[in-house]
Amino acid sequence: MSGAAADRPADGPETTSAQTDSADDATVDSEAAIDVEEPEQESERDKRFGKPGPPFDRRSPYLFGLLLGLGLLTAYAAGNLLTTMGSVILQVVVSLFIAAGINPMVVFLQRRGFPRPWAVLSVILGVLGALVLFFVALVPVISDQVAKISANVPDWVDELQRNQRIQQLNEEYQILDKVQDYVASGDFVSSAFGGALGVGLAVINVLVTGFIVIVLTLYFIAAYDQTKNAIYRLAPASRRERVSKLGDRVFEGIGGYVSGAFVVALCAGLSTLVLLFVIGMGEYAVALAFVVMITDVIPMIGATIGAVIVCAITFATTDLKTGLIAVIFYIAYQQFENYVVYPRVMSRSVDIPGVITVIAALIGASLLGVVGALLAIPTAAAILMLVREVYVRAQDER
Repeated sequence: MSGAAADRPADGPETTSAQTDSADDATVDSEAAIDVEEPEQESERDKRFGKPGPPFDRRSPYLFGLLLGLGLLTAYAAGNLLTTMGSVILQVVVSLFIAAGINPMVVFLQRRGFPRPWAVLSVILGVLGALVLFFVALVPVISDQVAKISANVPDWVDELQRNQRIQQLNEEYQILDKVQDYVASGDFVSSAFGGALGVGLAVINVLVTGFIVIVLTLYFIAAYDQTKNAIYRLAPASRRERVSKLGDRVFEGIGGYVSGAFVVALCAGLSTLVLLFVIGMGEYAVALAFVVMITDVIPMIGATIGAVIVCAITFATTDLKTGLIAVIFYIAYQQFENYVVYPRVMSRSVDIPGVITVIAALIGASLLGVVGALLAIPTAAAILMLVREVYVRAQDER
């Protein structure tokens, strides 16, 4: 019994090994059958569609040249598209900057207990009311005074010709004679805008552009938070919080600069208005104050341009003493504006060195003219802030 029982375990492994061998043989046979059938299927497919060739070499010079050419054509088409839409893009950017400048007023009302929708509505109504007041009350006065100034230019040139030093210069270069003939002939406006038709088209273009900017500004201020959030959602979710905080700081800086520039220009215009009424030039006070306010917005040279215009007209219409009073006033006021008004207004919005301000204004003016100079400083301040917070901080942590 024990011998037979001992032999049974030995028989078990032998039987299992045999079964395994037979299973392996069956697997081999099935694989062989599959290998035999696959060529028949492949050959049938080849007969219908042809035998596939080797994969295309991605490093082929032909493929590289083709992709490079397509890339250049795409870049050229995109550049032409941006050039065509340049004016529209500029209007959108200007509207967004103005909306950012108006937003501090909305925030001011919100801090006083106004809900956001009511604060936005109040600001929009205030802006529209100011525009209506400007066009109804000030535009006729400004137009009348500008017409008077244009009509008096030949007489002012005659007054300058009586000056001995001016006479010597005029004898050498005939500057005043050319200016007088040019203004008296009435060709100044038409040549500046390309004829009578050009004047009408220029006026219509200005009105249409202004209307579009106003409408876009109102839309942007009404959907200010939604617009910012839509821009922030373009960033990855892992970086969205930091992008949102940096973006809020950029928008705050832009808004502070735009609103601050308006306050500084308004101060310059009001001071000019007071000066002209005091020295007896109330006939041209509103128009010249408006010119000073507009030119004062231009960085670096705007205040000087406005002051030169007012002083030149003051010398031409009044005596030497009054002209010197105007010159002294503007010299003193520009120092006051540069060292008192501007730093107080802009201290919280623009943190940028003076040399970068000059460079940014020059670059912006060369690219987009006066509009580029206006947008250059807040843009440079935003870029500088991002460089400090992103690049320089990353370099410090390395």
